[in-house]
Amino acid sequence: MGHKITLRFVIVYIATVTAMFFLVNAIGQSRLRRSLLENRKDAMVQEAQKIAVEYGENYYRSGISISELKKQLTSIDHFLGMRVMLTNIHGLAFIDTGSTSMVTIERYIGNTTMIFDDVTIGVSGKEPMLLVTEPINYDFAIRGYICIAVPMAAVYKDVGFYVDTISIMILLFSLVLLLVFVLIWFMSIWPVAKLKKAAIEYAKKNYRYETPRLSAEYNDIAKAMHVTAEEVERLEDYQKKFVANVSHDFRSPLTSIKGYLEAIKDGTIPMEMAGKYIDIILFETERLTKLTEDLLVLSRMDSQKGLDITIFDINDVIKKTAASFEGTCIKKRITIELQFCDPEVLISADMSRIQQVLYNLLDNAIKFSNQDSTITISVNTKGSKVFVSVKDTGIGIPKDAQKKVFERFYKTDISRGKDKRGTGLGLAIVKDIIDAHGENITLVSTEGVGTEFTFSMPKAEI
Repeated sequence: MGHKITLRFVIVYIATVTAMFFLVNAIGQSRLRRSLLENRKDAMVQEAQKIAVEYGENYYRSGISISELKKQLTSIDHFLGMRVMLTNIHGLAFIDTGSTSMVTIERYIGNTTMIFDDVTIGVSGKEPMLLVTEPINYDFAIRGYICIAVPMAAVYKDVGFYVDTISIMILLFSLVLLLVFVLIWFMSIWPVAKLKKAAIEYAKKNYRYETPRLSAEYNDIAKAMHVTAEEVERLEDYQKKFVANVSHDFRSPLTSIKGYLEAIKDGTIPMEMAGKYIDIILFETERLTKLTEDLLVLSRMDSQKGLDITIFDINDVIKKTAASFEGTCIKKRITIELQFCDPEVLISADMSRIQQVLYNLLDNAIKFSNQDSTITISVNTKGSKVFVSVKDTGIGIPKDAQKKVFERFYKTDISRGKDKRGTGLGLAIVKDIIDAHGENITLVSTEGVGTEFTFSMPKAEI
């Protein structure tokens, strides 16, 4: 794309410069020639009228000698660069600053100012002249004529000078335009080419590729692309780890199940001991079922953007969730204590998802609580928010692991030995559900003391 745009810029640049030169040297030169010719005619008419009054009439009035008058007219010739002639009433020149021969211009004289271009006069031969004739009036009669002439070549010589000057200016302008083009190229086309190069590198999975420093606007785009590439790399790494973890968590119980079933089948395990190993197979099957269920929940969370928001009593959901763990709590002699700030606390959320959050948090608390301990579930309100906390007095979570507990498949070293059925997905599901509601969940834990999870929900507006 960058090469195509550059080619277009070059074509536009060449076309613009060519058109400017053509307009100046063709159309512009023709118009300039006509303009200069008209200006020169006007100037010559004015000069002819002045000479006719100041010198022609003075000649007839004062009787100045012809030689003296010729000196004066010759000075004018040298000063103005125009041939000056003084003729009698018949157009015969008796003073001519451009020739010593007798020249007659009878056909170019009249009672008023006369203007002729491209004419030839006497010894001028075939050289075209611009001629202006002016009658000399003295004592109420025409006594003679003042004629001034300039070669047409001299008139058009100025045209070439002006055209050359304009051409030089256009050339300088073209150089400036070229610099502007180069500047625009470096400001727009070059950054686009670099961004394209970066996009190609990222497509090749070279996520570490960094674009060179660009201008502010394009630099922001480059940074955004780099951040996106890093995020894609992170997601790919996560995907690999996710697949590896799922494969591992499925492989281990399947290997156990397969091994024990083959041992029972071929008689390696006596029939009287088969019951023990069938219990192990059932245990591993439950692990696979739990892992499958958790993966399905995460899949639904990833694919379903919307939530089924309703208004319900969070206290009632907590009571029902706690009741579902009654059997487990009796076995471990664990007491669940409920603390509600009000008899009824209404929130606006997806009830099934919040029930899943409470179930996972309470399941975690029971797993890592010691026997004869208490788990406290409390509900408090503050402003437009409702805060629900699940607090246990169990083994706690190490400080370096607290930032990772919400990652998928993450298990602390302590939990690996204590939670045999765990999949490492429970808290990840909790975090996804809370994030989907646009709320927050916090963790406070001390090893050997216990753990408290607190999440917020919007208070229902009734």
